[in-house]
Amino acid sequence: MNYNKKTIKDVEVSGKKVLLRCDFNVPQDKETGVITSDKRIVAALPTIQYLLEHNAAVIACSHLGKPKNGPDPKLSLAPVAKRLGELLGKEVLMATDVVGKDAKAKAAALQPGQILLLENTRFEKGETKNDPELAKAMASMADLYVSDAFGAVHRAHASTAGVADYLPAVSGFLIQKELDFLGGAIANPKRPLVAILGGAKVSSKIGVINNLLEIADTIIIGGGMAYTFSAAQGGKVGDSLLEADWLDYSKEMVAKAAAKGVKLLLPLDTVCGDAFAADAKSQLVKAGEIPDGWQGLDIGPETVKLYCDAVAGAGTVIWNGPMGVFEFPAFAKGTEAMAEALSKTNAITIIGGGDSAAAVEQLGYAAKMTHISTGGGASLEFLEGKELPGVACLLNA
Repeated sequence: MNYNKKTIKDVEVSGKKVLLRCDFNVPQDKETGVITSDKRIVAALPTIQYLLEHNAAVIACSHLGKPKNGPDPKLSLAPVAKRLGELLGKEVLMATDVVGKDAKAKAAALQPGQILLLENTRFEKGETKNDPELAKAMASMADLYVSDAFGAVHRAHASTAGVADYLPAVSGFLIQKELDFLGGAIANPKRPLVAILGGAKVSSKIGVINNLLEIADTIIIGGGMAYTFSAAQGGKVGDSLLEADWLDYSKEMVAKAAAKGVKLLLPLDTVCGDAFAADAKSQLVKAGEIPDGWQGLDIGPETVKLYCDAVAGAGTVIWNGPMGVFEFPAFAKGTEAMAEALSKTNAITIIGGGDSAAAVEQLGYAAKMTHISTGGGASLEFLEGKELPGVACLLNA
């Protein structure tokens, strides 16, 4: 995939109506609807401010949640419009629909320097089906399409990819940053390239491991997926998470790494618990020696040292997935140690969204990372080497 895409700085935006796809899929309190984190709104500000300051009229759009049967008042973007207005220090006009009478009238009347937010794109059934009629209707309101929702670029939806069939399409600053860091790490990494892969399942990381075996110097395996690798090597994993269907695959990956000269690091020791619970009794055992009735919940101190040493001399580190059940403090030490090691290395450090990003932020190391991805699913597919529809549709630089 070509990661070198035109941005808003490469095109004339003054006097134009710009359809801007943002990622305003913010977390909200289930009872009150109050936004509990405005990070995604804040992340969109540099692009929005640039467009407004350069005399564009901005028609912003986003999805929010997963409405099942058309419009759902609980998933309206009205609270986002209010918060965005507070952050910008100016009025954000709100449409009551996506491509209906209200949206079209407000978009037609929109003046340079003004911003309009369309209602939740998923209130339109054609959005997730990438319906060309919906894409055409959205595009008809604007002169230019700007994509800045990295968290949604792995989906070919009407507002993320379809509209680019009818409008010139470029990236905003958020997507440009993702392409620079993730694209750079894949296409031309500063070596050695170390990839840390954690999380629960091997099956969710198959494509990533396969692709990284072609480009990484070292791959570190942690989290629940490590027990499938351990069992594939003949280890005892007790009641640990195990994907029996993926044992042969795990063996193949170990053999493939050896053949390619890639260091594949697996745990040397394991902190296990007698239950999947925050207050479980724990004991430290050698990897592959987990007793029946016990389950691996974190990497042990020998493993922590091995993994931290591997990171210390890296040129680039990509981290996707925690080392253990970090939501339980007793089993968070591996993840905490990894985050601390990354904060001290001189490497380019790229955190691939999701749980890894949450861990780094909770532990206070976010400012010390080179880049924290804004899209969990999108960054995973990026690392798999897949073409992302919402990026492929943008004009090449």
